[in-house]
Formats: sequence, C-alpha cells, structure tokens
Amino acid sequence: MKILDLNPGDLRLGLILPVLRELRPHLTEDLFREVYEEGYAQGLRFTAAFSDDGTCVGVAGWRVIVNTSAVRKLYVDDLVTAETARSGGVGRALLSYLEERARETGCRRLDLDSGTQRVEAHRFYLRERMGINSFHFSKKIEGAAQA
Repeated sequence: MKILDLNPGDLRLGLILPVLRELRPHLTEDLFREVYEEGYAQGLRFTAAFSDDGTCVGVAGWRVIVNTSAVRKLYVDDLVTAETARSGGVGRALLSYLEERARETGCRRLDLDSGTQRVEAHRFYLRERMGINSFHFSKKIEGAAQA
C-alpha cells in the first residue's frame, strides 16, 4: 500500500472520488473539485491509500487548525476505507499517517467527528485509542446563499 498526498489538479483525484462518495454520496465530480480548490486555500488536504495495483482503497480529508481550545490540531474532515478493502489495515494506516503529520506540524491533538449512526467506525476509533471528548452540535442554515 502506498499513501500519497494529492493536490488540487492531481489526476489521481478522480480515483479517490468513488471511495470518498461512500462517505459523502452528495459529492459530484464538479462539486468535489470546487470544494477542494476553495478548501485548499483554507488548509484542506486529501491523502489517499492506493493498493499495489493503483486502486484507491482509502481517503482522508484533513486540515491543520489553530484555535483556542486545542491551540493547534490536525482535524480529520473525512476518513473512509473502500467497502471492498475494510478490515485490511487501510484505516489504521491512514490514521497512523495522519498522526505522524500531526506530529510533524506541531499539533497537540488529532480530532475528528463521526456521525452517530456510524457504529462500526466508532468501534474502529475506540480500538485505535481515540476517546469521545465532546458533543458536536449543528444547525442547518435555511435560506443560506450557495457559494
């Protein structure tokens, strides 16, 4: 397995979208490109795991955030292993890679949110020694202008 960071415009982004859509089914190719191009300036990065034959088997979207609660943290927006590659160490490899990136960039924490319905993912995170430290509250903004 090879783990690579992909910049906007990288041709391999088309290979990661089907895996990312397993977690984020609303993403189209155009929307993904738009989000990454705008998000890149805000620190959004995508890292992908590829099998030896070049198939994408996992994706992580992440960013380094500086704020008052954590000071500096690596926040994982997306972490998904292709359904066909689950329980094969892909998620663990991506998470380990992100932990190392957090260390390299001086982060004190690695954080992520996980939907309450994703019970299997929660088991994985707990197995990887991540704790449940907070509740995440959200409110949809009706009538907001589309960017």
